[in-house]
Amino acid sequence: MCTLTMGQWLLFIIFTPFLFILNVLSLATDSRFNIMSWCTIESDPGVFTELIQQMQVKGLQVEELYSLDLDSLNSLRPVYGLIFLFKWRPGEKDDRLVIKDPNPNLFFASQVINNACATQAILSILMNCSDIDIGPELSMLKEFTKNFPPELKGLAINNSDAIRAAHNSFARPEPFVLDETKAATKDDDVYHFISYLPVDGVLYELDGLKEGPISLGPVTGGPGDLDWLQAVQPVIQERIERYSRSEIRFNLMAIIKNRKEMYTAELKELQKRRERILQQISALQSERVADSTNIETLNKSLSEVNAGIEGATEKILMEEEKFKKWRTENIRRKHNYIPFLFNFLKILAEKKQLKPLIEKAKQNTSNQR
Repeated sequence: MCTLTMGQWLLFIIFTPFLFILNVLSLATDSRFNIMSWCTIESDPGVFTELIQQMQVKGLQVEELYSLDLDSLNSLRPVYGLIFLFKWRPGEKDDRLVIKDPNPNLFFASQVINNACATQAILSILMNCSDIDIGPELSMLKEFTKNFPPELKGLAINNSDAIRAAHNSFARPEPFVLDETKAATKDDDVYHFISYLPVDGVLYELDGLKEGPISLGPVTGGPGDLDWLQAVQPVIQERIERYSRSEIRFNLMAIIKNRKEMYTAELKELQKRRERILQQISALQSERVADSTNIETLNKSLSEVNAGIEGATEKILMEEEKFKKWRTENIRRKHNYIPFLFNFLKILAEKKQLKPLIEKAKQNTSNQR
């Protein structure tokens, strides 16, 4: 056991805060611990769903769309917003009118963060949905920034530890840490996310790289209605066709209500309906002169309800399996395989097997040429 004199205790108390500050400053200046940096994340419905959950938003999930036909869009209702990924082309002109003084109920933030356009596109939808539980963190941010201009809203997002931590939880482990981040050149592929959603009877395109939102015209209803999806369909289709000659890499995802919760509520209603039908059948059968026509009608309704229960149960199981698959994929995305690979190569080298494998790989490569 070690004891300290009074003088040593005083020195410890005085210098400990300074040592802590110096340590924080050294971490902040070290690019490996740059607490303000944002990583690039994969455009994937499982990634986006977990990201939304980590921001403490409840009752939502993200689904990828492979078609813009109305049947596909209709099957996902309610759709709170669409996220469109496309290859960004610098210097491209857009003559559409940007709203400089938007609806005060519309949350629009400028993108001031590199690599964060995916999270910003998600936030553009979440912060504009009044009928979903966006959780305490986003609720406080929305209330705090309600009178801010777009630039300050963007800075507030950048300074949110909770949002940045959720976003960076999908950072891929890297074997090397570069002291400087290389800026994208004209030859690099740069992709960008934008959002489409209805707010107060108007369809908007929200792009954090623009000065403000773009109105795409009036729509009736909200996320649960088909009208806004019919209105946005040709807008996205036209954008795809504009690039289709030189670019085929697009991605469209929808933020929708949690399917399992919807199917569970549907299942409960069907089960209640089945109980009522069974009670009615039992009551009729207890009568001395049972009405066979009514019993036949009720039995037919019972068969339909049982089929509905079976279908809802199957849908719930499919959703559970899908979320299980997403969790497994996200664990693999986040896992650091570098120590394993390093030790594997080390063992191969110790057993004199690494060099022959390298030579064989080189030979196979040269033969393919």
